[in-house]
Amino acid sequence: MFKPKIHSNAVRLFFFWTGILATFLYRAIVVVNNYSKFWAQMFWYVGTIGFIIYFAHRYQISQNRAKLIKEYNLDQKIKGLKELNPDEKDAIKYIFATLQSSKEKWNSIFIFVSSAVALVLGFYLDFIRK
Repeated sequence: MFKPKIHSNAVRLFFFWTGILATFLYRAIVVVNNYSKFWAQMFWYVGTIGFIIYFAHRYQISQNRAKLIKEYNLDQKIKGLKELNPDEKDAIKYIFATLQSSKEKWNSIFIFVSSAVALVLGFYLDFIRK
């Protein structure tokens, strides 16, 4: 059976701050671009790499959640829990159903792939093609 490891607090903070930094740098490009092409490019590269790291992680988390629900048949097991009232069971069913059918993983894949393509293309245009 699948047993994912829970990341340490330090690892979770790394991914959190990577996502925050990437988002900030992308927004800051609008301002920095008016002052320095070099720094605008650096912000773009670091932000893009940050998005690749962050969204690869988010995809992994999404996959792990869906896999746990499916492998342990958790969505079916909650039906038999006597400690939960019908509203609580419905709430858990909703959480499980949306975790399994969520488009979050596709969003993460799209952002990861498009960021990777943009990074390669940007590197080529900025450093190789010159």
